[in-house]
Amino acid sequence: MKQNKIRYVQIAVGLILLGMSAYLLRDDIWTFWSWWLLAGVLGMAAMPLTGRLFDGFEDRGWIFSKILAIALTGFSVWFVVSIGILPFRTWVCIAAAVLLVLICFGIFVRDVNAGKEYFPVGGLDLVIWEELLFFAVFLLWTYLAGFHPQAYGTEKFMDYGFMEAMMRSTGLPATDMWYSEGKINYYYGGQYFAVFLTKLTGSQTERTYNLMRSFVAAFAFAMPFSLVYQMVTDRCFGRLRGRKRLIPAAAGMTAGVAVCIAGNMHYVFYAKVLPFVYRLLGKEWTGSYWFPDSTRYIGYDPDVPDKTIHEFPCYSFVLGDLHAHVVNIMFVLLMVGILYAWMKMIRKKSVCEGAGISWKTELLQPHILLGSLLLGMYRWTNFWDFVIYFVVMGGVVLFANVIRFAGKSRKVLLVTAAQAAEVLVISTMVILPFTLQFKTMVDGVAFARNHSLLRQLLILWGLPVILFLLFLGNLLYEKRRVVRKKKWHLLFQSVSVPDLFAVITGLCAMGLVLIPELVYVRDIYEDSYARANTMFKLTYQAFILFGITMGYILIRMIFMTKRRLVKTLSWAGMALLLCTVGYFGNSVSSWYGNVLEPSGYQGLNSLTFLDTDFPEDADAIYWLKKNVEGSPVVLEANGDSYTGYGRVSATTGLPTILGWYVHEWLWRNDIADLNQKAADIETIYTSEDREQIQELLEQYQVSYIFIGSTEREKYRENLKTEVLKSLGTVVFQDETYDTCIIKIEK
Repeated sequence: MKQNKIRYVQIAVGLILLGMSAYLLRDDIWTFWSWWLLAGVLGMAAMPLTGRLFDGFEDRGWIFSKILAIALTGFSVWFVVSIGILPFRTWVCIAAAVLLVLICFGIFVRDVNAGKEYFPVGGLDLVIWEELLFFAVFLLWTYLAGFHPQAYGTEKFMDYGFMEAMMRSTGLPATDMWYSEGKINYYYGGQYFAVFLTKLTGSQTERTYNLMRSFVAAFAFAMPFSLVYQMVTDRCFGRLRGRKRLIPAAAGMTAGVAVCIAGNMHYVFYAKVLPFVYRLLGKEWTGSYWFPDSTRYIGYDPDVPDKTIHEFPCYSFVLGDLHAHVVNIMFVLLMVGILYAWMKMIRKKSVCEGAGISWKTELLQPHILLGSLLLGMYRWTNFWDFVIYFVVMGGVVLFANVIRFAGKSRKVLLVTAAQAAEVLVISTMVILPFTLQFKTMVDGVAFARNHSLLRQLLILWGLPVILFLLFLGNLLYEKRRVVRKKKWHLLFQSVSVPDLFAVITGLCAMGLVLIPELVYVRDIYEDSYARANTMFKLTYQAFILFGITMGYILIRMIFMTKRRLVKTLSWAGMALLLCTVGYFGNSVSSWYGNVLEPSGYQGLNSLTFLDTDFPEDADAIYWLKKNVEGSPVVLEANGDSYTGYGRVSATTGLPTILGWYVHEWLWRNDIADLNQKAADIETIYTSEDREQIQELLEQYQVSYIFIGSTEREKYRENLKTEVLKSLGTVVFQDETYDTCIIKIEK
């Protein structure tokens, strides 16, 4: 009877969510449902694989299965397209998905005949709740995205432009929309997966740009939930009865909130505590808080020539960038889940006193092989994550081998070194189609000349670090008898898998925060922003790892320790963590406005800004999108990054001679070439020498010349419209704004 009531509640919640989605998303609902259904179908199909990898999970890795399927099919398509075997077409993407379904169905039939079961039959309730949670978070972020859908501002032109360029291209990498003579020389894997899913669902890029960011956000909640739920369940050793069965769910929700929704303590301190203290003292608070402040603190307060970036997922999801580090969140969470599942499996194994090493067994472990594949993929989706998670993976492997080969240091080092070499070889080989044509932007590593103030580090990272150290101290206290023996392999063996995994993730997160204080990777931002990119990419992952760690250790210390002081401090830590959730409300209100009023929902179309910000050019750009196939070169005025320049190439995916200058400087590191191209573009638009112009048009293989608002603004009276019109045929003319497109006769 109780089970029936639970099922009725689940059905009711599901129907409510479906109804809400249809009401809130309006015309976008079919695109939204198609993505949700696709993820569900692919995840279900991949369960014969996922169930093996996550055999020790109550849900058998249900949420992780969705991303595993997307990673395997998407990466396979990219690989065969990149080496020239198949074109990047919709039918190829569909074929890859169908092939996965067929392979997994064959595995399923074999398992049934062998009496094996890898579907989460026993954990069906958990699977349903996880699916409802995933749908709810996906709906929440999609609804919010519809209040500010425009792919304009920050680096959205770049992210959207990559998608449009790949949608047009039959080969990969696609031609750089801002550098017509070259291919995309950046980590475009994240945008590729958005395009891959767009092709699979038959959707439009205008909508899927925003849908991809909310899709990632949903996984950024659901995957930590699933992982930490299992960690707490494992730590309770199955002794959960009555209301205590809610403890793992509370831990999972805490982790999901910490990774996906929460901000950092900068918001709490500067937006709440300081204003309150000033009012308490009868003083006027003259400061102000704007939600990006929490990501631009070190170097800005106080203002010093050491500007840094320390963003986190909630900020990314609100702002709406679809950058490499954002999309890769779901893939790094898959890696973390796989590592925990592997550690659980390893704990069950033992090595006899005189046993040798079976290299076939050690080097063909599916978790290690899949982890190697993911690490290789990171070189293309976000290279920083390759470095970060190679270390995280190495830490897990090392600790696991210490447990397996108890007291046998030689075996530990030998097996760990062999597995590290295996990971490096596989991760290098699988990504060769990308690395062989990629020109690195890194210019070496240097010692940090500037350092963060202690108070800044405490405000940004004090909460998770203090909680982790409290957990570590409490754990050592619980194992004090083993510690006194000073036999560390015995300590590792005595610590439960979830506790040990939390120690690893916590230590890795602390290391990621510490590294930018010691060294940084050199790039073109050497002067006032030397540490910016290093701190940005490392601490972004530190935030994610800390979120997972806090979700586990807070519940672990509140409900599974007897020391009253530890419980009290943990409750205080939980309260502070929940306070940081206020950042979500503040940023949503600041960026989206009144989201409680559904009439303010604008839809997911990311190009609506053309009609409001570029009304002179909108119809001409729409004409190009509708009438021009392939990737012919369309000339437009070039200009600075983070401006309206490059709006034609970014919104159509059609390459131009030169777009955003600083971005191409970062990607190409050839200032002389960029300056020459900029000069040639100006010559084309301003010269009266038809022969000279024609030579340049032929040199750059220009097919269309765009004359619109930006060109008139940049070149003013020097713009030679009539000369340019005489070089070809005017295929579009807007008499109201005098915007035109000229097709060059060749």
